[in-house]
Amino acid sequence: MKELVETIAKALVDAPDQVVVTEQTSEKGTLITLKVAQADIGKVIGKQGKVANAIRSVVKAAGIRKGVHVMVDIE
Repeated sequence: MKELVETIAKALVDAPDQVVVTEQTSEKGTLITLKVAQADIGKVIGKQGKVANAIRSVVKAAGIRKGVHVMVDIE
């Protein structure tokens, strides 16, 4: 899942070298945290959060296929 979020984020931003993705697993599921450069935060969130919601939807769908509950947090 971490690689999926990283690939999507790097395709969206102007500074792909500043994309940092971390993954934490607990009994509730997996939390993926995405950090990007300050100038690129708007590109990752999108208008009215549509890009962020699309990223979350894709990752959740991939998690369902693997039987894992996945949450994405954008910082």
